[in-house]
Amino acid sequence: MKRNECIAMLLAGGQGSRLLALTKSIAKPAVSFGGKYRIIDFSLSNCANSGINTVGVLTQYRPFLLNSYISSGASWNLNSRDGGVFVLPPYETESGGSWYQGTADAIFRNIEFLNLYDSEYVLILSGDHLYRMDYRKMLENHKAKGADLSVSVIQVPWEDASRFGIITADDEGRIVKFTEKPAEPDSNLASMGIYIFNKDVLVKALIEDSTDETSDHDFGKNIIPKLLAEGKNLFTYEFSGFWKDVGTIPAYHETSMELLDDEPAFVLDDPDFPFMSNSNIYPPQYIGANADVKQSLVSNGCNVKGKVHHSILSTNAVVEEGALVKDSVLLPGSKVEKGATVIKAILGENAVVKSGCTLGSDEEGSEIALIGNDEIYGEGGQQ
Repeated sequence: MKRNECIAMLLAGGQGSRLLALTKSIAKPAVSFGGKYRIIDFSLSNCANSGINTVGVLTQYRPFLLNSYISSGASWNLNSRDGGVFVLPPYETESGGSWYQGTADAIFRNIEFLNLYDSEYVLILSGDHLYRMDYRKMLENHKAKGADLSVSVIQVPWEDASRFGIITADDEGRIVKFTEKPAEPDSNLASMGIYIFNKDVLVKALIEDSTDETSDHDFGKNIIPKLLAEGKNLFTYEFSGFWKDVGTIPAYHETSMELLDDEPAFVLDDPDFPFMSNSNIYPPQYIGANADVKQSLVSNGCNVKGKVHHSILSTNAVVEEGALVKDSVLLPGSKVEKGATVIKAILGENAVVKSGCTLGSDEEGSEIALIGNDEIYGEGGQQ
């Protein structure tokens, strides 16, 4: 790929309210996942591994942690002299300021950023999905089809199709219909929220949409149907790898536990296409002489003196003597004190389970226990 032939715009402003207490103080793309990663790491790493060296990250909800985490982009090798990672929050203009009104509005309000680069193509991404993709292959398909817009799609179970934007395409992959969350879907090709636009087509569409007072200023609801009605060349790019939205507590917990399988569907440590993070600054983990760690992922900076069975400990998590952690996820900085028991639970960042307390249960049908960021369970804290 030629330098800046394609630049990326990464939508990372969503709250992710279905993750409940985990996103009370941080945006969903900033939520920790897989020990030393945050959800946004996967999209940023995909860009870096695909030769895309210019990425605009559009933030909005609770942006501080995300902004400081991304920093210069050096952790993803995205700090080149003629590219890099740029955090793009909403800003005030002469006519005032407001939050982004939709996905298309977010990109529209950053057209000046797009025009800084002599790029032919614009890749638009969501910052809250787990997947590994070489975007170069999608761009090659886009060029070969002579597309104005390419939409990455994945086959989903028919019973889940009504939860997605559904694409109907002909045998050549040309899009003939796009329906947002149809009650009776006629296809199971779901949009992944990954788009490649010819830049001139994108800019024109965004400008026209910005003046439409009836529009939701959304790619799925407005931009794509309008381009389809205008007879533009819209094509699918079918993806067959792992792709997951961990936007609910059950999905987040289940996908985390699957990382511990002997042959996980989502591999974190592929040396040929590595995921990168800004969490390598911590010292090695400490495992005490009497600790008992089985089938678990223990990240940098952790201090483990108790029992950890089939669990994920994120950076700087602590499990003290006599404590048991089982089938659980401890996010960065969380602590399980002496004699406490944590089973089938998620502990938010810097959360604490006090000494002697029991959180969660492995009884059949029991729900996943959740403690939010900075919360304390026991001894005057949450019970």
